[in-house]
Amino acid sequence: MSTSTKRCYYETLEVERDADDSVLKSSFRKLAMKFHPDRNPGDDTSEVKFKEINEAYEVLKDRDKRAAYDRYGHAAFEQGGGGGAGFGAGFASSFSDIFEDLFGMAGQRGGRGGRERGADLRYNMEITLEEAFGGKTAQIEIPVSVTCEACSGIGAKAGTKPKTCSTCGGAGRVRQSQGFFTLERTCPGCQGRGQMIEDACPSCSGQGRVTRERTLSVNIPPGVEDGTRIRLAGEGEAGVRGGPPGDLYIFLSLAQHQFFQRDGADLHCRVPISMVTAALGGEFEVPTIEKGKTKVKVPAGTQSSRRFRIASKGMPVLRSRQMGDMYVQVVVETPQNLTKKQQELLAEFDKLSSGNTQPESEGFFTKVKDFFGNRAS
Repeated sequence: MSTSTKRCYYETLEVERDADDSVLKSSFRKLAMKFHPDRNPGDDTSEVKFKEINEAYEVLKDRDKRAAYDRYGHAAFEQGGGGGAGFGAGFASSFSDIFEDLFGMAGQRGGRGGRERGADLRYNMEITLEEAFGGKTAQIEIPVSVTCEACSGIGAKAGTKPKTCSTCGGAGRVRQSQGFFTLERTCPGCQGRGQMIEDACPSCSGQGRVTRERTLSVNIPPGVEDGTRIRLAGEGEAGVRGGPPGDLYIFLSLAQHQFFQRDGADLHCRVPISMVTAALGGEFEVPTIEKGKTKVKVPAGTQSSRRFRIASKGMPVLRSRQMGDMYVQVVVETPQNLTKKQQELLAEFDKLSSGNTQPESEGFFTKVKDFFGNRAS
């Protein structure tokens, strides 16, 4: 491409001439991903544009080259003047900027020697609030992949050994040309293991592991909350062909309790009380999470929804000596299914009531009366 027909580097990268380094890099990444040959197979135009984008970025990202370009244009790089044309050492650094964005695999390499780490496993366990309070040791049975005893995990039949993969020479990766550059990919012959098994172990079909039921002991500490995750290192699936095992993660969920609702380390419960108890005062007993009980004293004139705090009767804080509190909310119950005598007594009580016995109602309706009086005037 001659100097006279070359596009302006700034136009190629779709940036202004005063664009800073971050703007240049951002635009380069966006355009390189858009016109990358792997994303546009068979499109020669995209390949040409990709080359132009890289050439422009190679010049403009270098402070000295950019200054020369701003002064002399493309002529600054003619006749061996250090131009941005082609794909020299600078191309690798530019391309590494977008490699992870394009393929999502920066730094990844296939396993060598066939050894692969086993997968992590998840086990969901539901426990009661009482079990979360006191902690417990639970026994669980899970089906997991364990190392095959017949072949000691290598996957080959007894008396034989895996052979080096002829496709990749044991590297686990193969190089593949993609137009003007080369990519490394996982070997399709051995799936990145670097080895091939000709005589597979009949017990595990060459996988080096078999499925077994395993019983494990899980220690659940006091104070665990809903969603707590417990990790058991090395208790996941066995690795492929002698690789290290994965981990087992226990995810805890708390079953709904018939009395208590939990909020962090605090417990809450609602207790209905009679209108008489609320008016005259009294006391009642409530259960506690440690299977005991405690008394709650209700003063005379208690209103509905009032809360009473009982210190240190909540849940333990995980891995701490601290304890939460228990909050008891009383709900005044309105009498129902009254006998005639009860109705008469309540009617008589209502006649004897005044603003002193029901100050909240008295104050509200006084405000309502004044409101309508003001509107009328």
